[in-house]
Amino acid sequence: MSGGELTRRRLLGAGAALAATPVLGRTRDPKVGPFIGLRENGVLAFKGIRYGRAARFARAVSEPLPTSPTETRSFAPIAPQRGNPDLSQSEDCLFLNVWTPDANLCAKRAVMVYFHGGAYSNGTVTDPLTNGGKLAAQGDVVVVTVNHRLNALGYVWLKPFGSRYADSGNLGQLDLILALEWVRANIAAFGGDPARVMVFGQSGGGAKIATLMAMPGAKGLFHSAATMSGQQVVASGPNNAWKRTQALMAALKLAPGDVEALLTMPVERIVDALGTTDPVMGGSLYFGPVLDMTNLLRHPFWPDAAPQSRGIPMILGNVREETRAFIDPRGPKLLGLDWDNLATRIVPEIKIDLDVDWVVARYRAQYPSWTPEQVFYSATTAGRSWPGQVIEADERAKAGAAATWVYQLDRPSPLDPLRGAAHTDDIPYVFGTLDAPGSMSGVDQGARMTRDLMMQAFAGLAKAGCPGLAEWTPYCLPGRATLVVGDGNVKVFDDPRRWERELWATAPYVQPGS
Repeated sequence: MSGGELTRRRLLGAGAALAATPVLGRTRDPKVGPFIGLRENGVLAFKGIRYGRAARFARAVSEPLPTSPTETRSFAPIAPQRGNPDLSQSEDCLFLNVWTPDANLCAKRAVMVYFHGGAYSNGTVTDPLTNGGKLAAQGDVVVVTVNHRLNALGYVWLKPFGSRYADSGNLGQLDLILALEWVRANIAAFGGDPARVMVFGQSGGGAKIATLMAMPGAKGLFHSAATMSGQQVVASGPNNAWKRTQALMAALKLAPGDVEALLTMPVERIVDALGTTDPVMGGSLYFGPVLDMTNLLRHPFWPDAAPQSRGIPMILGNVREETRAFIDPRGPKLLGLDWDNLATRIVPEIKIDLDVDWVVARYRAQYPSWTPEQVFYSATTAGRSWPGQVIEADERAKAGAAATWVYQLDRPSPLDPLRGAAHTDDIPYVFGTLDAPGSMSGVDQGARMTRDLMMQAFAGLAKAGCPGLAEWTPYCLPGRATLVVGDGNVKVFDDPRRWERELWATAPYVQPGS
């Protein structure tokens, strides 16, 4: 029996066993099959459910369901990474979490599966911002959040060392596919409908979704999708991926062919080496999906939208000034900013190669009342974090794909006047975690209204294949209808940032990591 067939049979058998186990929905400790969870925010929560196991640099295999009662009341370790040092980290990190209003086999609620941000290098779904309880309760859906392998452990390109490593450049993506297979096989016992699975993700999580939309192994595993400030137009080419592998091995002081040492060394050494300079982009080493011609046979949105996912309805969103979240307005990059040094400060932050003195002059002519800081954040957002979304939305429209809805979050944080509407700020609105540590939304009436609007839209897509907002019209060319979300209010505008879109389209966008 092949490994793939064994995995499929295990999944089917696991699903049957789970469905056959009685659900004790009103016991003090809620139980679904062997899993013992807890009550949280008015819903049932099951945390730290294992969905797979994997040896280092090997494709993960599914995990049979436990044969005895298993506590799933707390989060499992997260993937090894340079971030989140206060959380337990382990290479054994293939766990997911489920929140459900009612573990009833007959409920057949829509399922929302979340993939976290942090590019492909960092992050976790154990962040309080992405706790799924409030979304499950208010949205009346089943929420699943997934951890998986990251950075070199999930995406280093080792295929040049032999066919044994054919999957190596996309292991993190294959983990997500395995988690979605687990959902398909088992979610009915938690009250979910395996025929209505929506994937959604922020930043790197959205990029992972865009990549899955071009991976044959993911076909049919989800039925709608939403990305929040996360795009993947092209994947890394194998030659650039190999340069990064060589840089990693050099940082570890390994001989160029010593892959066996890479397999056995302490994981802490690998994580430490991630800080070495990336030979393609500069900055720290980038590892992400690779055009491996094994699991990823084409780029996600180049030269067009991947045909396999054109039938999937989709939400695409960004925030108005993305870069205020990771270029601190109080930090050194903004210190002493003025018209004389503005262009120099913008250059290293953008992914479109234009004469930045010319760009600044165009902004000053178009917006004569703007300050250097306003131009800086608008230009770095439009030249770095936003173009990928425009490309994806345009390519879907050109291809006649299923409806796409585009939003732009404009609501500024009421907690920090210098933050504006920045990267990650839409997370607490979608999850309903306004008061969670790290949220910049506040809890005022505007925040609550924005939460209700965003949650209704996302849950609506999961339930019915279209957002739950009647006024939100799909994105088509040439109109480019966009839902602009303000302080508890929304309005649809055609091409609201047309001037900036056209300015930055003067030259090609370069996908980070490609």
